[in-house]
Amino acid sequence: MVNQTLQSVEDKMKASVRVFREDLATIRTGHASPALVEHVKVEYAGVPTPLNQLAGISAPEAGLLVIQPWDKSSIGNIEKAILKSELGLNPSNDGNIIRISIPPLSEERRQELIKVVHKRIEERRITVRNLRHDVINELKKLEKDKEISQDEHKRAQDQLQKLTDIFMFDIEQLGKDKEKELMEV
Repeated sequence: MVNQTLQSVEDKMKASVRVFREDLATIRTGHASPALVEHVKVEYAGVPTPLNQLAGISAPEAGLLVIQPWDKSSIGNIEKAILKSELGLNPSNDGNIIRISIPPLSEERRQELIKVVHKRIEERRITVRNLRHDVINELKKLEKDKEISQDEHKRAQDQLQKLTDIFMFDIEQLGKDKEKELMEV
């Protein structure tokens, strides 16, 4: 029972770190990356649809993104969605494809993005701590109901803390890597 609980929380923590990694990929750096725009929601046939489901996205060079819609009629909606997004990008449309030039970041913008990274790191830490808290409460309940012994409870809590520390370290490392990437000129 304890092992199942710990395995379940480990899976949830892994998922949380994976989502965090994907989230960080959407923060713009000076380099073009398809991950930057692939989750932008585009109004298509009356339904908000992620851009990566409507078009091929590539980065042929470091400062350029190319978006090739599969349905040419959606090109205007894609352009509007990118303009409305908080990415601060200006797409240019030639009727067939959309090109987005990724300008270098100003020092001020870099600092703003670093603050965003720190905010997201803290949000993810809170998520992991909440998962740990839920398991601690579950373990207390199991001990109170005499389903596990005091020793099992203590061992499980130690294992839980080790798991939490591992995932907190991963979150910190991902954040530091993103910060380093943002500071590259």
